[in-house]
Amino acid sequence: MSIRDTLRQWARRIKSDAVALWFAARHPDTPRVPKILCAVTVAYALSPIDLIPDFIPVLGYVDDVLLLPALMWLALRLLPPPVLADSRRQAEAWLTERRGRPVSRTGAVVIVLVWIAVIAGAAAWWYGP
Repeated sequence: MSIRDTLRQWARRIKSDAVALWFAARHPDTPRVPKILCAVTVAYALSPIDLIPDFIPVLGYVDDVLLLPALMWLALRLLPPPVLADSRRQAEAWLTERRGRPVSRTGAVVIVLVWIAVIAGAAAWWYGP
């Protein structure tokens, strides 16, 4: 198997796991902390806006390469095995049926609000009291 095939398989798995986390966040048997972590991870993963824009050299890809997979790994590890299995089954069915990339508008709004807060904080610090 070539590196290219391995990367494609990894990317498909990330997409599938993101959708599985979306289903897990809504599953009634998911405990509260994993449910919140799943919701935050999915909102960020499916947001059309990144916390760190990709045009920033090196740092722009840190969230895509390190932060997002780490959040997904933690969320998947915290889920009870039956919930994870059911969520993955639902995700595979959903991806097969729809074949599209889901988008989180809520995640985009949260990212925009974070940037507004950062800019407001920087402006308050810069201009002082």
